[in-house]
Amino acid sequence: MKLEGKVAVVTGAASGIGLATAETLAEAGARVVIADIAKDKGEAAAVAIQKKGHKAEYIHLDITDDASIAAFAETVQGKVGAVDIVVNGAGWGQIKPFWEMPLDVWNKIVMLNLVGPMKLVKALLPKMMERNGGKIINVGSDAGRVGSSGETVYAGAKGGLIAFTKSLAREVARYNINVNCVCPGPTETPLLFAVPEKHLESFKRAIPFRRFGKPQEVADAILFFASSRSDYITGQVLSVNGGLTMVG
Repeated sequence: MKLEGKVAVVTGAASGIGLATAETLAEAGARVVIADIAKDKGEAAAVAIQKKGHKAEYIHLDITDDASIAAFAETVQGKVGAVDIVVNGAGWGQIKPFWEMPLDVWNKIVMLNLVGPMKLVKALLPKMMERNGGKIINVGSDAGRVGSSGETVYAGAKGGLIAFTKSLAREVARYNINVNCVCPGPTETPLLFAVPEKHLESFKRAIPFRRFGKPQEVADAILFFASSRSDYITGQVLSVNGGLTMVG
């Protein structure tokens, strides 16, 4: 799957699934824009990709801040015009009973996982529509498909991202833009390893393959949706979870 000549924006690309995705798209030939709030890690990720002979650059983005989103979109489009691929990989959550979740944490979860990605797409979409083409891949979660105890707000936000994916896919199909969603199950990322050990063991026992996913395995699914191999696929949700959930 080749992406030569394509420009890809990947949010949350300084670590975890976002980083694996940035590396994978760059290896496929894309010029990758690493969008993340973590400046040092983002710049280091871009340099590491460049050292492998691929194209990457870091541009600061706080997906929860309107001014940052506007500045990011202006900078990227000023450099490259319309982007070809947008991967909404940034995400964050906490495990806590719904009734104990502080409202400030609640708001941060919703902004990071739903509202921010929607605003970024809105900022980048018009030029994609003008050019009549592009790929948008939202990274959801199986929590948004089947629910997850202790992650009710996170699940609600990711469920909203899935619905956003499907509705946007209908609206922009006339512009030859594909919109799809990849939903990871428990994956070896900093977010997962922040979970208490007893929960990790419980997660692992529930997975038929008896192991957690690797960021690269999710990135491979994102690469498929970013490539021409998925040109006739839109509005779809693909779970990458070792069989944890099997949604019809």
